[in-house]
Amino acid sequence: MSNRRFPTTSGPSQRQLRVGELLRRTLADVLTRGDVHDPDLNRIPITVSEVRASPDLKIATAYVMPLAGREQGTALAALRRNKAELRHLVSREMTLKYAPDLRFKLDETFDRMDETRRLLNDETVQRDLVSGTDPDGTDS
Repeated sequence: MSNRRFPTTSGPSQRQLRVGELLRRTLADVLTRGDVHDPDLNRIPITVSEVRASPDLKIATAYVMPLAGREQGTALAALRRNKAELRHLVSREMTLKYAPDLRFKLDETFDRMDETRRLLNDETVQRDLVSGTDPDGTDS
């Protein structure tokens, strides 16, 4: 029998993905309805882009972004300040054995997409794409 607590697979299990998506939808619904009793949190529209659940499903990391990326610090502070109430509201609507501890991080995928677009629009990259050659000079 192995000493490892969690399997060392390459990615999340099917159950983690399912629970993460269910948590994302439920958390987004709770934030949209404004069920939390915090005016700072209710005045900022927040997008929940992804929720990743730990292998034991006791910790869930929610990747969030305020609308148009404004007031990121305020939104993240408000979410962290109200995480106990959010955990309660989310767990009320779900049928999990344990209510996962919610952790919040800013979603940086939008920034990475902008950086990728900028790189692809670079004239050097465009020249390489048009010529059809790899950077090492071979035909693709």
